Amino acid sequence: MSQISSINKQKIKAIILIGNRDFGRCPLTSHLPTALWPIAGQTAMERLLVHLADQGIKQAVICTDEDGLSLNGSLHPDHRLELTYLNEPLPAGTAGCIRHAAREEEDRLLLVLPAGLINPPEIEFLISAHQQGGADMTVFLNPSLTDEGHPEQSPGIYVCRTDIVKHIPKGGYCDMKEGLIPVLLSAGKTVHAATLPQHAGNFRNRQEYLHAIAGYIDATLKLHPDLKPGQDADSQIIQIGENINIDKGARICGPAVIMNGTRIFKGAVIIGPAVLGKNVSIGKNSVVVNSVLWDEVQVGANCQVRQCVIDYNTTMKSNTVAQDKCIVFKPETILDRSLNRASEIAKGSLSRIRRTLQSKLSKISKSIPAWASPGTGKIFGLFAPALVLLAFFWSYWPNLKGLWKIWIRNDEYSAGLLVPFIAVYIVWQRRRTIAQCPIKTSLWGLFIFLFAQVLRLFGLFFMYGSAERLSIVLSIVGLVLLLYGWQLLKKLATVLLFLCLMLPWPNRIQLAISLPLQRWSTASAVFCLELLGYDILQEGNTINIGRSIVAVVEACNGLRMITAFIVISGLVVLLVKREWWEKLVILVSSLPIALLCNTIRLTITSICFTIVEGEQWEKIFHDFGGYAMMPIALAAVVAELWLLAKLTIPPEARKEIIITRKNQ
Repeated sequence: MSQISSINKQKIKAIILIGNRDFGRCPLTSHLPTALWPIAGQTAMERLLVHLADQGIKQAVICTDEDGLSLNGSLHPDHRLELTYLNEPLPAGTAGCIRHAAREEEDRLLLVLPAGLINPPEIEFLISAHQQGGADMTVFLNPSLTDEGHPEQSPGIYVCRTDIVKHIPKGGYCDMKEGLIPVLLSAGKTVHAATLPQHAGNFRNRQEYLHAIAGYIDATLKLHPDLKPGQDADSQIIQIGENINIDKGARICGPAVIMNGTRIFKGAVIIGPAVLGKNVSIGKNSVVVNSVLWDEVQVGANCQVRQCVIDYNTTMKSNTVAQDKCIVFKPETILDRSLNRASEIAKGSLSRIRRTLQSKLSKISKSIPAWASPGTGKIFGLFAPALVLLAFFWSYWPNLKGLWKIWIRNDEYSAGLLVPFIAVYIVWQRRRTIAQCPIKTSLWGLFIFLFAQVLRLFGLFFMYGSAERLSIVLSIVGLVLLLYGWQLLKKLATVLLFLCLMLPWPNRIQLAISLPLQRWSTASAVFCLELLGYDILQEGNTINIGRSIVAVVEACNGLRMITAFIVISGLVVLLVKREWWEKLVILVSSLPIALLCNTIRLTITSICFTIVEGEQWEKIFHDFGGYAMMPIALAAVVAELWLLAKLTIPPEARKEIIITRKNQ
């Protein structure tokens, strides 16, 4: 007979803690409590309640800082349990919740559990460990996941008796670790620690949630009854629901869970551990890696989703890149719908205006040079740019907004944010030269502008974001030629070409060069470390140096440095006054300089990993190494300019010799 049978289960009371005050650290946690995060068809809270009911627990108190009625409406509780909702309008702490939940109870055993558990432990084990320890309170720890054998931090599971309530302050905030446990020890009480047989799968944020989901899928997968087992091409177990549509051209590398009604289009790749909720749609050529997508999520074509958690009903636009983040659903408001409608009406009006202007321009094409005389040209040159600039920003605002998001979120192209400001600065530096150019409009600019719009519509229709973004630069070229003519376009040609550096590379090009760059970065770093005398073992893109393991991930392939150094070299070329071939040498040399700096960074980072310990210090050295390469790259460019100046000797300026003769 088990030890738990000696205790009347009517006297066991479960206290479930739900906290929602995340203070903005995890946007999804602030939006939705972790208790309501789904786990293969059920919320974490519902799974925990079913688990308690199956173990014979009859009473449970749910402590939350949310409205208990609204939380009750979000749950489907097990009717075998007698549930009580305890609303805490102010933070009370773990011990404070116990104080309120067991205020009028006597001679009861309390089970304190967090709601965010994926693998809740057996109640029999908890009670038995508490009885064997003979303590007033038992603190449970997760088993170790490392070779040292030390237990991990507490998952927030406690077993105690109601008589400890008298040691909890009657009001205010009181937690367990810094509050109640020291008070119990000072009062002569016994606090015992016990290790769980398996990880409880507790989570409070995105990282812990993904880690717990991965362990849950790999270990004991207890799924919704609507799911059935399947296998992918690599013979890895996946779980699939009914009415799913997976294209033959799609690839699933498990372990993965695919719920009912999911659609996966051609070219899509799912790499587990991953969970796709009900009615999820994965667009063409999109990649989902180690992520959890909740119900009704729509992922467009050519998207990349890596280590993410995506909220219910969220739609990701095509060509979106999301990594290491929570994506929260933002419902469309009445204002948003009104603005979208107004934008559609304005776009239709702009199209009609463009057609009218095109017809007018074709009729007066012969008279353009006449009214583009110096007198009228000055007036035209003052007002036309402002109007055209406003119309340009209004028309391309969605594309410019998308570019901004790429610069902010994607480290590889963050340097593109500086390109427009640098271009404006260069134009301002050359303002005197530009002002001397005569204004002579050219209808060829109209054709270039129309070609840019055709390219834009092509990219919009066939979902090629690169074509839409390229049309931005082509539209600027066409407008400059249309309004000012060839002479000014020649003066601004290098600046307009420099604007192309703000555009992200097409996905196919990036994917084609990312893996070779990653291999090169690993091999070059290994070569340098061996030259320095280190014993190195290379396994793919992983470097084993001493007792440390350095993984050269995709973000370390050097692409970020290449794009940044090309922008820096472009700025230097636009500022210095040198021969064209010298400027070409500076531009071409930016690629080997970037690769060399990335190799130096990886080498120094690998050595630092053998000296320092701790994820915080490793992250500091990793990030600092990237920033430290910028001055090194600038120093290399300056040294290159100095060397070119020494190799080339400009001709000496000859003075005129004037010979005079006095008249005799």
